[in-house]
Order: sequence, then C-alpha cells, then structure tokens
Amino acid sequence: MSKRKYSIGILGMQGATEEHAKHIYDLGHETILIKNKEQLEKVDGLIIPGGESTAIWRLMKKNNLVEAVQQFAESKKPIFGTCAGLVLLGKGQVEAGQIVSLGLMNIQVKRNGFGRQKDSFEAGLAVKGMKETYPAVFIRAPYIESTGENVEILASYDDKIVAAREENLLVAAFHPELTDDNRFLELFLSMVGEKTVVAV
Repeated sequence: MSKRKYSIGILGMQGATEEHAKHIYDLGHETILIKNKEQLEKVDGLIIPGGESTAIWRLMKKNNLVEAVQQFAESKKPIFGTCAGLVLLGKGQVEAGQIVSLGLMNIQVKRNGFGRQKDSFEAGLAVKGMKETYPAVFIRAPYIESTGENVEILASYDDKIVAAREENLLVAAFHPELTDDNRFLELFLSMVGEKTVVAV
C-alpha cells in the first residue's frame, strides 16, 4: 500500500515559507501557500512559520484568515507554529493595546525571550521522544513562560520551554526549516496522519 501524500498549507503572509515547503516536498508531500481562507479548506495541516508576529497578524486580519485559522484548529486539523507561529498560537499577546494572537493553545509566551537578532544562536536540545539531540536554530526566539492543562512539554533550553504540544497543536521556538534534521516536521506529519486516519 502506498504512503498517502498530504497537502500541507504554509501560511504565506510573511516569513520562511520556501524553506518549509522544500522540506515538506523532500518528505514526499505537497504544499499550498495559504493567502486566503478558501485555500485553507483544501489542506490537511497548516504551518505558521517564523517571521514578525505582529506583521503576520495584521496580514491575517486583512485577508480574513484569523477566524478561518481558529476554525481550522477547532476542526482538530494539526497546526505547527514555529517562532512567530508559536507566539501567534498562544494566549494573551498584546501589542499597542491590541490582541495579536489566535489564543488557540493554552500557553503564555514571552516574545523575543532570548534577545534580538544579534543574540541568535544554535543549541542541541534533548527532546521528548527523540533519542538524539536536536540541532535547534534560535533567531529572535520567544519561549513559553507557562503552560496550562493538557500541554505536553517537549523541550526546554536554559530552563525555558521551547517546544510543546497540545492535542492537534505543535509549537517550537526555533526554526526547524533551517536545519537538515526533519524530525520535528516528521512529528507534525505524523499528527496529520493521525487526524487523516480518524477522518477516514
């Protein structure tokens, strides 16, 4: 029996979309750059990439994608948020008095928690479920300050939570698309597979 090919949406507002698409393609699946809610209806899972969270949020609002992504999550389709995507999936992010997060995952996030661009770094992470350390690339990275019920912590760095999962939502403070190690993307694809099997 042949392996099913998934259609993975990559939110195309801003950020490292091409790098994510290349890795997904190398893993045997197709991608759609999501610019509107009609495209979102055609995919099995969604990646919200790194970039500038406030800029991504504004473009999502302009393109009527905020409620569409919230509904996508409520349908239990998997979403993987990396760096800015982690910020957007969390709760309670406020910028200039305006909420700038989807409020989907039961986490509180510290934006730019590891410093600015000049403070970017790489680190080997011990990740739950992975036998060998994961080479994580942190760029203006956030971290998770606290988690609520049902959130599984997958990795920490310097006593700060940098990867977690809550049901169909997966987040990483780093950039998995900037390394040749595809284990986080494979984890996400396995979540898509679990949902797809249930849906069938």
